[in-house]
Amino acid sequence: MYKWLRSLLFLFPPEFVHHFSMAVLNGISALGPGRYLLRRLFSLNDPSLENTLAGIPCKNTLGLAAGFDKNALFLQPLETLGFGIVEIGTVTPLPQSGNPRPRLFRLKKDQALINRMGFNNHGVDQIARRLEKWKNKSSPIQKRLVIGGNIGKNKITPNENAWQDYGICFEKLFPWVDYFVVNVSSPNTPGLRELQEKESLRKIFIHLQSLNKKNPQPKPLFLKISPDLTGSQLDDVIELALEIQLSGLVVSNTTIGREELKTSPEKLDQAGSGGLSGKPLRQKSTDMIRYIHEKTNHGLLLIGSGGISSAEDALEKMQAGAKGVQVWTGFIYQGPAIAKKILKGILKNHRQ
Repeated sequence: MYKWLRSLLFLFPPEFVHHFSMAVLNGISALGPGRYLLRRLFSLNDPSLENTLAGIPCKNTLGLAAGFDKNALFLQPLETLGFGIVEIGTVTPLPQSGNPRPRLFRLKKDQALINRMGFNNHGVDQIARRLEKWKNKSSPIQKRLVIGGNIGKNKITPNENAWQDYGICFEKLFPWVDYFVVNVSSPNTPGLRELQEKESLRKIFIHLQSLNKKNPQPKPLFLKISPDLTGSQLDDVIELALEIQLSGLVVSNTTIGREELKTSPEKLDQAGSGGLSGKPLRQKSTDMIRYIHEKTNHGLLLIGSGGISSAEDALEKMQAGAKGVQVWTGFIYQGPAIAKKILKGILKNHRQ
């Protein structure tokens, strides 16, 4: 059924389809009967799937990665579709429109996407108000959805002042999210990846940890890393994460690599620059998870992201050392049943 629908949707620009599809799901899930139907079709709740992530109780540790619901507009349908965690953002202090369109491209032969969105979002004040409203009106079932806050800096903010942007977002979102992810690894904001250098990261995280410790119940704090880090850069990140006692790492963001793709060079030239996500990233992110897991002697909590479109992909990440997993591009190619399919596979693996 979804393959037929996907062939129709793929006739239209990806960004339009994303917002159109989610608006339709939003409308269906806003009504009691529609919400009930979506739960019956797509949700899987089983006590065996319940777990914790950095001490946070989760109905399951399958999450939707940042970028899918940048502005916390679709929490209702995403919860209804069975995800245990939704990471909103990337959120910046000021609203920004992002890069010019078109900025999202399908590589159908590779089951991949290239995006250069550029942290387009409504700004932290509006998103915080939206999250407050969600928290206040949510039913007990809906409140089981864990919400992560992925935070970044505005494009106009110089790198030397980036720590201030991250601090602004952290304080304004603190009451409304369950954990934070610092994004310095997107390839779509000029100069952002320079903040992955050890001393730049230290400045950001020392500031955030000082803000965090002012609260009676500090929130888990993660760093999302690039799959394009060199070996020495990755070792520096691991060392710093252990030194400043981060909760863990999200492994990984999109890649600027274009190796071994089935898509023609002409099609790639049409898409242009941006971060590649989807199946081509699967092995690279899994290898990074395994390396970090072994390097730290299981001492860092890892969330696996990159190329997950099936239960087998999710289990591969978990067997490599990930405690939780996130999908994004897989949703586009597999459709709204992806969470249920993955959770069924994880449940079957638990019971073997």
